[in-house]
Amino acid sequence: MLFYAHSGLRYLVLFAGILVLGYAVYGQATKREYDKTMRILAAVFTGSIDLTVLFGFAHLMSGVFYPQLSGHIASMVLAAVVAHLVSAVMKRRPIAERTFMPYIVSTLIVLGLIATGIMAIGRPIVG
Repeated sequence: MLFYAHSGLRYLVLFAGILVLGYAVYGQATKREYDKTMRILAAVFTGSIDLTVLFGFAHLMSGVFYPQLSGHIASMVLAAVVAHLVSAVMKRRPIAERTFMPYIVSTLIVLGLIATGIMAIGRPIVG
């Protein structure tokens, strides 16, 4: 059960990441001011990553482990850390200095780490 929940949540994570990336690119391209929608989308993305990590950890504690999981765990934990870093940095910036570019860069890095982690265990990213 945990495996299917953990595995299925990747679609929510990928969808949320695409939304964050799309909104941030649109905001950067149109030179919009940083807004609440960006913050909410980023929170949903980070929260979905956290939930996936929690389910993965619970699944791991149920006794399932094989060597390929080491690469998967490392890249997924790193993805969660990067996702949290950008939110923490943006909260500390004055409102006038907040831009969309950190979200573009960090979301690309996080999505790349997630793709690497999924492929580390021999699974397709989508499918």
